[in-house]
Amino acid sequence: MDPVRTEIEGRVAVVTIDNPPVNALSAAVRAGLAAAIADAERGPAEAILILGAGRLFIGGADISEFGKPPVEPFLPDVIAAIEACPKPVVAAIHGTSLGGGLEVALGCHYRLAMPGTKLGLPEVTLGILPGSGGTQRTPRLTGLRAAAEMITGGRPVGAEAAREMGLIDRIGEGEVRTAGLAYAEELAGSAPRPTGGMAAPEAEDLSDLRKTLQARARGQVAPLVALEAVETSARLPFADGLAEERRLFHHLMETPQRAGLIHAFFAERAVAKVPGIKGVAPRDIGHVGIVGGGTMGSGIATAALLSGLRVTLVERDTDALDRARATIGKNLDAAEKRGKLKDRAAVEGALTLALDYDALSEADLAVEAVFEAMDVKREVFAALDAAMRPGAVLATNTSYLDVNEIAAATSRPADVIGLHFFSPAHVMKLLEVVVADETAPDVVATGFALAKRLGKIAVRAGVCDGFIGNRILSAYRAAADHMVLDGASPYQVDRAIRGFGFPMGPYQVSDLAGLDIGFMTRERKAATAHPKDRRPVFADALYHAGQLGRKAGRGYYDYSDDPKGREDPEVARIVAEAQEGQRAFTDEEIVRRYMAAMVNESARVVDEGIAARPLDVDVVLLHGYGFPRHRGGPMHWADAEGMDRILADIRAFAEEDDHFWRPAPLLERLVAEGRTFADLNTGGRA
Repeated sequence: MDPVRTEIEGRVAVVTIDNPPVNALSAAVRAGLAAAIADAERGPAEAILILGAGRLFIGGADISEFGKPPVEPFLPDVIAAIEACPKPVVAAIHGTSLGGGLEVALGCHYRLAMPGTKLGLPEVTLGILPGSGGTQRTPRLTGLRAAAEMITGGRPVGAEAAREMGLIDRIGEGEVRTAGLAYAEELAGSAPRPTGGMAAPEAEDLSDLRKTLQARARGQVAPLVALEAVETSARLPFADGLAEERRLFHHLMETPQRAGLIHAFFAERAVAKVPGIKGVAPRDIGHVGIVGGGTMGSGIATAALLSGLRVTLVERDTDALDRARATIGKNLDAAEKRGKLKDRAAVEGALTLALDYDALSEADLAVEAVFEAMDVKREVFAALDAAMRPGAVLATNTSYLDVNEIAAATSRPADVIGLHFFSPAHVMKLLEVVVADETAPDVVATGFALAKRLGKIAVRAGVCDGFIGNRILSAYRAAADHMVLDGASPYQVDRAIRGFGFPMGPYQVSDLAGLDIGFMTRERKAATAHPKDRRPVFADALYHAGQLGRKAGRGYYDYSDDPKGREDPEVARIVAEAQEGQRAFTDEEIVRRYMAAMVNESARVVDEGIAARPLDVDVVLLHGYGFPRHRGGPMHWADAEGMDRILADIRAFAEEDDHFWRPAPLLERLVAEGRTFADLNTGGRA
């Protein structure tokens, strides 16, 4: 079927883009749109209406064309033809209009949007900028600052905000085709109003925005280049501004950051395609039980409530239930403030608090979120096994513990799965779906379906200590601790890692999580530790001194008079007393060691099948551990950096510590064969 069709209604040529599921601007759509405009120019119609079939206007570029040679007609030329049309062209927008879709609308002479429509130019999130006139037409409609904020931020705006800022002309009522036709009929026979012919925006000083972007972007180049492109609209003629926009667009297309962001974009979509559950129907989930109402349990309950699920939360006593109710209430307050909660009474009415496991007898799925100790977990699961109906799913939120051992406490291990949420659970997007040896395929499918319902990105993980993310974390965190033991300052390590693009360094993360968490993990592993393992005794000293991080007011940093934390001379003294060496490290070496440890352990995780593919590792580190998105994830970064260089680093580091720095067999095989981690994402094995 032709993805673009034209019908004549009265004095209007109605051009409909019908390229499901999102009306992407494929080569066929671009060609069809150009032909439709040319035909309408020659025909009897006195106005042209462009709209999208289905649930939205135009979803933007066709992602299936990413990375391939461009095909004519190019989008800037199609938009130029629309703008040059001698008859008024109206865009009737509904659903969403993003990226190239909004640029098409900007090339039209008038724009109508339906209530609830989202309009945006999110190209900076892919490492590029709007390259089909978006940086030049938007400022002519909205003014320079509004356009700059919208384009460099990449976030969409609603229809009301779009009208207020001048991006659209009116908000329609009723059905989009009817509203669009009425507007086009009003304009039929009138002169066109090309956006490119409007006066250039007044020049403004945007140095404050540039400074904000420099701080927020943490090394990303696209937002700052996009700002530069927007600013040209105030000082160059329209045609020259378009040429400069295109030059900057092509410059960004060649940057490694664009490749990293595109990889992240596709990886997030690929993780949901899990081997072994294709075509497997999930179990129905409408009622969720939560065992444990602490920070994590209350966060999971909040996420479920905000997704329209019924929730029953079980705690050990009324005081604990009261604390859980208060925590959930605060979470809902924050959601309401962010506009994420419309019917507070209905959401609160879906929550039941209970003291007895029997309250979960009709729940479809229960998530255990109690203290991280195996004996406690097994006791809870034995109780769930007795209380819950046949076919219900029993899930553990453990961060490290053996899900197989937990499942063995029940009579139905096929119904047991790990659902490792990240704190705060109602905010963080990542969910590790941990598949035990006997977990049934439809239970795995249920875990992924629940994640989608909760608005989370789910990644399949196998069973090992720490699964994907925390296992890898233990390795690169150990590399940081070793550097501190050998003479580096924890503050220098944090600065170097932030310089790489992480929002926080490892010792800032420790303060946020609580130093007691790390101490308990070390204690849990102490009995099986290798004699050559190096323990960060400085961290133990801080724990015993009661410096547990932000919650105690002091950890590695002092938060007593600065909520962001300041460096603490007393910590420097404690660290110096515990250090085993006094060698100096450059920031570059800190990053090289940190990243080598991360990549090496990631390779082991993939080789052992704990992660199905390298891209699964990338998504976990991107969404759970603050890995800089523009670098694509550790596996993508390793390919771009050169795995031979990383392997050479590991072998060099092994000359001083051949226990910790042992090259992963997968890394060695890939280097020997001249292959990459990316090769394994498409089904190849090494």
